[in-house]
Order: sequence, then structure tokens, then C-alpha cells
Amino acid sequence: MAQAAQQPAGRVTKRRVRTRANLLSAAFSVFAAKGYGRVSIEEVCEAAGYSRGAFYSNFDSLDELFFALYRERADLIADQVAGALALDGPDLDVPAAVDRVTEVLLLDLDWLLVKTDFLVHAARDPVVARTLLEHRARLRQAVADRLSRARGHTELPAVLGDADGAAHAVVAAYDGVTTQLLLDKDVEGARAWLKQLLTALLTDGSDKPAAQRGG
Repeated sequence: MAQAAQQPAGRVTKRRVRTRANLLSAAFSVFAAKGYGRVSIEEVCEAAGYSRGAFYSNFDSLDELFFALYRERADLIADQVAGALALDGPDLDVPAAVDRVTEVLLLDLDWLLVKTDFLVHAARDPVVARTLLEHRARLRQAVADRLSRARGHTELPAVLGDADGAAHAVVAAYDGVTTQLLLDKDVEGARAWLKQLLTALLTDGSDKPAAQRGG
């Protein structure tokens, strides 16, 4: 009898998880199209096909939804970057790794729009800023961890100092390239430019790791 009583609760939980995911997905499209601060709860509900009641059963406010959306996407990007960098052996094939990372980072213009909205909001709110800084630190750490594992196999330019310094440079290069991308929408041009920058940062500018060059 107790087992039968638990089954509806399980179904409700699964339905709620699905509803939350659908709201986040719909909100992503709406925020990307209109911008944070110009979106209403009604618009998110309409895009997702849910009532306000369904919204409030999952989120207390539009701000909470926006932050949940940012964290979900930011964590996904950090995981994808870590995965792209983990495919080589002890040696780091810089050109191949750069190709994989730029594919992950540059394909989604909608994400860049939402992330930029979050950056502007964070600049005015220290609590929100901490959330953004935590994500950026996680992204840098994923890069730094991979570069650290490759030390002794793949030489980094001394000017960057260490793996942490190189990781900061990688994220800074990405920031600069995506600013231009938001304006000209040239994904292929941005990808090519980021590949050039990261290759120059992580090697001597050639297309081969130091361990594969003579001298």
C-alpha cells in the first residue's frame, strides 16, 4: 500500500523536472531574442506552453529563472571545454585541442547574448558578480588543469608564467573575439581568429607543440 502511495509522487517529480527544463529552454530563446529586463513571465510561459502556476511552482521570480538558466548553460560550457581538452594523451596536441575548444565555445550566438546580459547585470550587483566570477574561475581551471598535466610534454611560452597564467590568457582571448562576434555575427571569422590567437598563446606561433619540433 505504501509503495502504491509513493508512485504518484514519483510521477509528479518527473513531470516537474520536465516542466522546469522546458521553461528554461523557452526562456533561453526569449532572453536571447529580447534581452534581460525586456522579458515578462507571461512571455516565457507562452513560449513554453505553460501557465503562470507552472512557472511559480518552479521559480519564485524571473530573476531566479535567469540565474538558473545562466548557471545551467555556463556549467555545460565548462564541462564541454574540459571534455574537449581531455581527449589527448599526456602530450597536448595544441592545434587539435584549439580546434575542439573553438567548436565548443563559438557556435552559439544566442548563448553569447544571454551571457553578455548576465555580465552587464553582474557589473551592477556584487552578488550576481560572484556567480559570474565562479563560472569564469571554473572555465579557467578546466584549461589550467589540462595545461598542467601536459607540462613536461608540451612547453608553454615562458611569458605566460605558468598554466594558470596561460588559462587567464585563453579566456581573455575568447572574451575579445566574442565581443567582435556579437557585432558582426561572423562565426567562421571569429573561430579562425580565435584559433590563431590560441595557437600563438600556447605555442611559439607555429602549428606544432614544442616537443615535436627540433632544437
